[in-house]
Amino acid sequence: MWLGGRVWLLILGQSCFKLQFVSFARTWGGGSGAMAKTLSTLEEAASGLRVPAQQNGDVDGEAVGEPPPESLEAVPGGRKLATGREEEAFAAALGPGKKKKRRVPTAERVVPPPKKRRAGVSFNDEHFAETSYYFEGGLRKVRPYYFDFRTYCKGRWVGHSLQHVFSAEFRAQPLAYYEAAVRAGRLRLNEEPVQDLSIVLKDNDFLRNTVHRHEPPVTAEPIRLLAENEDMVVVDKPSSIPVHPCGRFRHNTVIFILGKEHQLKELHPLHRLDRLTSGVLMFAKTAAVSERIHEQVRDRQLEKEYVCRVEGEFPAEEVTCKEPILVVSYKVGVCRVDARGKPCETVFQRLSYNGHSSVVRCRPLTGRTHQIRVHLQFLGHSILNDPIYNSVAWGPSRGRGGDIPKTDEELLRDLVAEHQAKQSLDVLDICEGDLSPGLTDSTAPSSELSKNHLKELAASAQKMDGVLEAASQGLDTMAPANAAEAGIMDQEIDPLCAECRLVRQDPLPRDLVMFLHALRYKGPGFEYFSPMPTWAQEDWQQD
Repeated sequence: MWLGGRVWLLILGQSCFKLQFVSFARTWGGGSGAMAKTLSTLEEAASGLRVPAQQNGDVDGEAVGEPPPESLEAVPGGRKLATGREEEAFAAALGPGKKKKRRVPTAERVVPPPKKRRAGVSFNDEHFAETSYYFEGGLRKVRPYYFDFRTYCKGRWVGHSLQHVFSAEFRAQPLAYYEAAVRAGRLRLNEEPVQDLSIVLKDNDFLRNTVHRHEPPVTAEPIRLLAENEDMVVVDKPSSIPVHPCGRFRHNTVIFILGKEHQLKELHPLHRLDRLTSGVLMFAKTAAVSERIHEQVRDRQLEKEYVCRVEGEFPAEEVTCKEPILVVSYKVGVCRVDARGKPCETVFQRLSYNGHSSVVRCRPLTGRTHQIRVHLQFLGHSILNDPIYNSVAWGPSRGRGGDIPKTDEELLRDLVAEHQAKQSLDVLDICEGDLSPGLTDSTAPSSELSKNHLKELAASAQKMDGVLEAASQGLDTMAPANAAEAGIMDQEIDPLCAECRLVRQDPLPRDLVMFLHALRYKGPGFEYFSPMPTWAQEDWQQD
């Protein structure tokens, strides 16, 4: 015990000596060499006192990585200006009351510290008032509106110009659009109007981009309340409506519709349903209830039951599929059976057969992305109108038994080409700007894609390019930079918006329905049912 105390006293004495040496070097070191030695010694003396680097993420929570060496700005005298982390280490090493002040060279652009985001804040009336709905042709539509995209500078952007970032990662618009947006004052950096796209980004920079936003239509079918108590809200979700804002969808989502039309706010989704899947959808009213239900999900205490209509005559006996599932692309949202995938298990039971297609009950025992749809494809009985897993892009057998005669890159390219030609990229939850050159290179298409599809794709791409070019040329007078000021203008038409110049054909309501329905959810102390959909009736016949 006594010997241990002597060891600790010895270590403490050495640390104090190092800290005194740091103070001496800082006081008497006159040149850049002395400062370099000071910083080097500081790394050793304050290693145990260093404060973890603060991570700033954008709206979706992605953390910004460590800044490169170029983020240390040069100062007079050949020395380097310490970053915020080095200043914190200095303050810790020098003790209380001796915090080092940062000297800022003349004309240096100072980046303000990031604002702390309040975790768990839900959407409120200010968000709901951005625009309104209208109904047409069996569809729920959103009036175009101005919207501010906001984000902190990502780690990979640090040291690059805005022009480089827009060219590399935001290809939805040509560079001419962003140049016009700068002239209009729509782009703001740390709440100051951007004057030139050549400005170089720094760690903690805050970007705001005001855009004219259009949302795809969804079904006009109402969201019906199945149950509500002090803990939970349970609804019957129609097909085609996403659960929460994602991609091009914001107001045409379950969260926004419930808030705007049912005054149900600050809800916590308890499970996922694909946008095209209908049925039971549960929300918790508090974070505590949400955590309790999610714990039950992790402990496999929830029973889920789905119903679907599939191709052909499904076997009459119960079928269990345990094939592992691998995500091919998170961006496009495509999975397939693969030995490298995650373990999965789904139990299937045929309910009826009408001579052409079968109604099947599905009980997923795990919760992988697109699990039911991928397992049915593997079994050779894809969902009758599944726009992804019943596509010709998978090859002649359409993925049955895992037979996919092409690489993942070829598969993704063909899927994108098919839906791009049909103007139905929303089925893949992507838009034109999300497409990388590899996904749109149709110079060597697979044989399954028809020539008509390729002609439609080329015509669609050419039309889009022409609209974007026309919209971005010679537009110096546009909508206000602050979306809140847009009320003085007609929000539905914007001179810079390429989407305003496009005439898109509306989908038919029946094209927004996929034959997969969440029928029942059961857990400790609760059980909720949704009515059987029309297409699941035994005598149903396809039009």
